[in-house]
Amino acid sequence: MSDPTKISRRLVAVFAADVEGYSRLMGADEVGTLKGLTERRAILDGIIGEHGGRIANTAGDSVLAEFGSAADAVQCAVEAQTALAEANASLAPERRISFRIGVHIGDVLIRAGDMFGDGVNIAARLQSVAKPGSVCISGATYDQVRKTLPMTFVDLGVQHVKNIQEPIRAYQVGSPCETREAAPARVADTESPPPLPDRPSIAVLPFENMSGDPEQEYFADGMVEEIITALSRFKSLFVIARNSSFTFKGKAVDIKEVGRRLGVRYVLEGSVRKASGKVRITGQLIDTVTGAHIWADRFERDLTDIFALQDDVTVAVVAAIQPKLLQTEIGMAARRRPENLTAYDFYLRALPQFYLATREGGGPRRSGWRVVLWSWTLGSALSLLWQVPVTCETSFGAMLPILNSTARKQFGFVTWH
Repeated sequence: MSDPTKISRRLVAVFAADVEGYSRLMGADEVGTLKGLTERRAILDGIIGEHGGRIANTAGDSVLAEFGSAADAVQCAVEAQTALAEANASLAPERRISFRIGVHIGDVLIRAGDMFGDGVNIAARLQSVAKPGSVCISGATYDQVRKTLPMTFVDLGVQHVKNIQEPIRAYQVGSPCETREAAPARVADTESPPPLPDRPSIAVLPFENMSGDPEQEYFADGMVEEIITALSRFKSLFVIARNSSFTFKGKAVDIKEVGRRLGVRYVLEGSVRKASGKVRITGQLIDTVTGAHIWADRFERDLTDIFALQDDVTVAVVAAIQPKLLQTEIGMAARRRPENLTAYDFYLRALPQFYLATREGGGPRRSGWRVVLWSWTLGSALSLLWQVPVTCETSFGAMLPILNSTARKQFGFVTWH
């Protein structure tokens, strides 16, 4: 008899399926929905078995299964959706029981036949990204099946999903093609891009090596990694990880498309050129929504100590673009319609007034402080004590009683003393 507490680990293709709008369907007709679900589960379970899958867990309207290969899992998912669509064909749209299916290949933990781990979580999140009646797969799965299955794949871009730290590249699987040649992935123009974060977001693309020396690739890549690391120290910025931005290395890409796929507002790109003991590095900061250049500069240094050079240029680049990002965000907040303002917009609008504070002038205008207080009462997570440099101790000190009074009314405690 096997030990129910024993845990093993293995690499599998995880298949996660769930009924879209199950609670709504049960609320409208419990008996009819349960009967329809039983019929569709019989179809789904049979197709999973035909493709060598093992059902690990079922809970209500969801099904979790494992396959020995990504190709079997994806083939099963597509055939299952086709069969389930036929079962729904005679029903009114509001009565149809439609599954969403996600497939991911990854490492999982097995205990008493059930599956656990990030591999399972990612498959479940991909299922939530899929449209009713469709199949959504991860980038890892796509790499395994794109040349072996006669299907089309629509690139949905990088998805930021709940409780998964790293963004996930997702693909929607189409119907089988007439030929055995798998069609290349294409970008769906009709798919909505991932939403922009609620703070300035930036991706640093790999710098182009223009030296003609392949050995200089390490220097260009190292330069980018240093800039990403330095920008990540700013808690006010949302910085895309190196693994995601480096997927564009060596590719001629449209900046607007990069922003759409990575879900960022700004992109930093550049080039590295070495000649006669000197290195020249150029950088451009671009708004991915408008395509406009926000900042551009060139840095030229002697190529003596590589690490010192990288540190020097990193400091110069970050010191230049971080204030530019803030300045651009303030400009956008100032142009936004008043009824669409968020707490962060109020905070941005208050910054110019704050910077007018001087010891001689007695502090910023009252309207600036009023905007700050609006930001506070809206529940902004921004802490002015750390986010804004204190340029006038007298003005800031005069503001503390007001902020403490507001904090006491809102939260029942005093924040600053």
